[in-house]
Amino acid sequence: MQELKDRIVKEGKVLPGNIIKVDGFLNHRVDTELMEHIAEEFGRHFNMDEVTVILTAEASGIALSAVVARHFHKPMIFAKKAKSDNIEGGLYQSDIFSYTYKKKVTLLVSKEWISADDKVLIIDDFMANGEAMRGLCDIVEKAGATLVGIGCAVEKGFQGGGDRLRAAGVNLKSLAVIESAEPGNIVFRED
Repeated sequence: MQELKDRIVKEGKVLPGNIIKVDGFLNHRVDTELMEHIAEEFGRHFNMDEVTVILTAEASGIALSAVVARHFHKPMIFAKKAKSDNIEGGLYQSDIFSYTYKKKVTLLVSKEWISADDKVLIIDDFMANGEAMRGLCDIVEKAGATLVGIGCAVEKGFQGGGDRLRAAGVNLKSLAVIESAEPGNIVFRED
């Protein structure tokens, strides 16, 4: 998606440790018009008529997932990273290692909100090693639901998470796959 790639080049920053900062438009300060365009692009790749629910992980994927869900009139669920007192009944959970926080995190989804009848589209803003995506796929599998696919705005292709998911047969569409990143030089994978 050229519009997204242009924004990454213009406004993104490459920080030490191969951190790619896109929080000025994607996951801290949010450009909702860009989010709408991203939603439309996912609609060209996935059959949104078959999707029954959008799933993401807390917290930075929530904004994009909410826009996609609203655009296609679907409910949206986010996996929590901490159990709260207001979750009743059973939980689906999956342990992941967070690249961003450099620690183990447990993703939690109430069994009340996802079932074997669901056809799930996972949406997230950013993928590095693919651990969050793996954990969300694990939750979909534990629920007995069907995974329609994964839509990701930005993927760090050089970290291999997306390639591992594709090799496992997951229908993954990333709109901007970064092959390499150095200050002043971001190279994208050809579509």
